[in-house]
Amino acid sequence: MTNWIIDFMNQFGYLGITFLIALENVFPPIPSEVILTFGGFMTTKTTMTVQGVILFSTIGSLLGAAILYGVGNLLSMERMEKLLDGKVGKILHLKKEDVSKAYDWFNTKGKITVLICRCIPVIRSLISIPAGMASMNFWVFFLFTTIGSLVWNTVLVLLGKAASDSWAKIVDKTDTFTHITIVVLGILFVIFVFWFYKKKKKSKDDNEN
Repeated sequence: MTNWIIDFMNQFGYLGITFLIALENVFPPIPSEVILTFGGFMTTKTTMTVQGVILFSTIGSLLGAAILYGVGNLLSMERMEKLLDGKVGKILHLKKEDVSKAYDWFNTKGKITVLICRCIPVIRSLISIPAGMASMNFWVFFLFTTIGSLVWNTVLVLLGKAASDSWAKIVDKTDTFTHITIVVLGILFVIFVFWFYKKKKKSKDDNEN
């Protein structure tokens, strides 16, 4: 995949970067680390500039984020509540009130959540979906996505430029960080599920007593 990305960027330049980053935001397995660090490297060998790579990669980030926000928006709170009122809710041991709590939490903490998550591998793209589900104000979402994307894109492009011919070493290091992030997220998810069901069981026992 890396070779294909490099060939595509060599052929289409800025527009190629925009397209690939937009695609990466919708399909996270496509590595933005390769796109951005190689883009930084290209500024040392071509007429492309650091500012241009950052600008067009950020445009791509916003396009991809807007698509996932729209997907999340289709999964509205009302639809989720209807799902949880039926068999799905019974299987997952969830109630529609849980959706309301998550909705309220995202409305109060959503801004900083979007900003921080845009700088974390893997979930930087996926955070757009719950933002859409919670009907977070699109322009607020757009603003914080822009800021977070600018930080992420700028850091990797500058690292790619600084590394020059050794840009691939930056990718190797960011891959390690990504793998660590996945492991940590997996552990946190297991802990959350354990805590959630334990809390549910305690609440059920208290009601029975």
